[in-house]
Amino acid sequence: MTILVTGATGNVGSQVIEHLVNRGADVRALVRDPFKANFPAGVAVVKGDFLDVDSLGTAFDGVSTLFLLNAVVPDEFTQALVALNVARSAGIERIVYLSVIHSDIYVNVPHFAGKFGVERMIEQMGFHATILHPAYFIQNDLMIKDAITGYGVYPMPIGGKGLAMIDVRDIAEIAALELLRREQAAQPLPLNRINLVGPETLTGTDIAAIWTDVLGRSITYGGGETQAFEQTLKQFMPSWMAYDMRMMGERFLTDGMLPEGGDVERLTAMLGRPLRSYRNFASDVSAA
Repeated sequence: MTILVTGATGNVGSQVIEHLVNRGADVRALVRDPFKANFPAGVAVVKGDFLDVDSLGTAFDGVSTLFLLNAVVPDEFTQALVALNVARSAGIERIVYLSVIHSDIYVNVPHFAGKFGVERMIEQMGFHATILHPAYFIQNDLMIKDAITGYGVYPMPIGGKGLAMIDVRDIAEIAALELLRREQAAQPLPLNRINLVGPETLTGTDIAAIWTDVLGRSITYGGGETQAFEQTLKQFMPSWMAYDMRMMGERFLTDGMLPEGGDVERLTAMLGRPLRSYRNFASDVSAA
C-alpha cells in the first residue's frame, strides 16, 4: 500500500511527505528532477511530469492513494485531468486533492476556475476523494515582507471583508491525516470536502495592526489598488500570473474569503491542537 505525493518538492508537498513518513507510511514522491530531491530516508523517488503520460503511468503503478497537487501554471487544468485519467487507468480510487476555498464563487479567477473544473471531474469520475479547500496561505506574505519591514506598508489587497488565512504547516498536516485516513480505511470512503482556514478572519487593517504591534513601529495598510498590485507583481512573475493574482485580489475586496460555521472547530479537533495564527507567523518573520 503506497501513497504517491505530487508537488513533492514544494512547500506543501515536502511537508506532507515528512508527516507521512513520521507516521510510518509507505511514500512515493513524484518529481521532475530526482537529483534535486531531498526527502527523508525510505521515500521512493520517481521521475515524472503531468504532461508526460508514460512517466505518470510508471509513477502511478502500484499506488493505492494519491495526493494531487497542481502548481498554478497556464495548463494546470489539463495537467490535472491527465493525472486523473491515468490514475483511474492505474486503478487508483483514493485521492486527496488540494483545491482552493470558494472555487465555485471566484469563477472569473483563472486558477480558481481550473480547480473548480477538476473538482467536478473528480466527482464525475467516481473517485473516493477528499477535496481540500484552503484559504489564503499565510506564507504568501513572505514575498512582501520587504515592503512591510522596509517601507512600513502592507500592500496585499486584502480589503475589509476579511480572509481566513491558514498556515501552510497546518495545511500539510491535515492533508497527511486525510491521506492516512483514506489509505488505512478497509473500504474506500465517500467523497468529502474540508475547508482549510485559520483561527481568525483578518482584514487588511487587522494585518497591518498585527505587524505594527510585532515590529514596534507603524505599518499601514496599502488599500485596494489592484491595478498597482498587478504592476508590482509583473516585476517578478509572468504577466498572466500577475493578472490572475489581480483577479483574485479583486474578489478578496468584494467577497472576502470567509469560513463556514464549525470549520475552525473541525480542524482543531483533527489536529488535536490550536491552528497557527497570523501573529505567530509575523513574530517568526520579525525574529528572523
